[in-house]
Amino acid sequence: MSENAALPLDQDVSRELPSQITIPPIKGEMVHLRPASVDDLPRMDELDAYYGASKITGKDAQAERAVVHTWVRRSVAWANGQKPDESGVGDPESRRTIAWAVLTDADHDEDGEIDAQSTDNVIGMIFLIDIDGWSRSARIQVVLGRDYRGRGYSRDLMPRVMTYGFAPEPAGLGMHRIWVAVPEQNSRSCSVYQSLGFEPSGASRDALWDAENNKYQDLIVMDTLVDEYDPIRSLDAFGMHVIEDNPGVQEAMSAREHSIAIRKNIAAQAEPAPEPAAVEESADAEQAPRIEKVAAARVPEAHNDDELAAPGEESTWPYGQGERKPSKEAWWRILGRGRKRDMEDDE
Repeated sequence: MSENAALPLDQDVSRELPSQITIPPIKGEMVHLRPASVDDLPRMDELDAYYGASKITGKDAQAERAVVHTWVRRSVAWANGQKPDESGVGDPESRRTIAWAVLTDADHDEDGEIDAQSTDNVIGMIFLIDIDGWSRSARIQVVLGRDYRGRGYSRDLMPRVMTYGFAPEPAGLGMHRIWVAVPEQNSRSCSVYQSLGFEPSGASRDALWDAENNKYQDLIVMDTLVDEYDPIRSLDAFGMHVIEDNPGVQEAMSAREHSIAIRKNIAAQAEPAPEPAAVEESADAEQAPRIEKVAAARVPEAHNDDELAAPGEESTWPYGQGERKPSKEAWWRILGRGRKRDMEDDE
């Protein structure tokens, strides 16, 4: 191993979390987010938000309620500039938490009334928890009211929160990794997470008790890294649109423009220069398809193997599902700063 290989990858990134944070509001198409408060906790009970917790997170309802109360209090403490031990619930590892209340002012069931009028438009919460400044890592979790599950709200929420989590400071948290933990029987959530770019990274065997089936089950860990996550594509996957004034989005949009330009440049360089004789034959209708095939074959497979791309649509996914590269520099974070990414592998 070379001397440089032992150096930290993000030498310019602080390993200390700020002592106080301003939690930004985040807009979605179906819902919007604001910082959660202690006053929102009774609303979670009204929403029956802890129903079926063992199937969704592997915890029983009482334990799920307790951790949600802890996460909200830790989030409020951080926003107020309090130390972890001043939150009233403690935080021995100094891993911070951000809690947003999920609100909707829509009438999605078309009954003539706002869906969540009885709970002041709150339908659940979304969290970034275990925010670790040293490893630049955080876990994401959504807790929705019983009647608001399965309507696509998570698909609207998660990409926008993850974009903020990955965006460089001060636009975002500057995280390197975001992960989730899912009971193995919750295959529906696993599918959603994979569509967002998460990859299974391991399993804790028999880590959870499945009360319904009276047996143990594994806890599946899934994660995605900043240089693997495409914040634009994750919205496209579910038919959602970019909201440009959300935190971190401008950096992501700038990076996407750079990424597309780089791919076009690679494709142009891959197209072979025509031979003198071939120039005369350029009018031949058979020549163009041949050149296109050669150019396409030389473009890295990562740009062509995205399962989520519609037929005939060029993928914008930075790394394909079959090409998970070791994390070196965040593709959209670095490009968003206007730097040029070295397209060759570092030896």
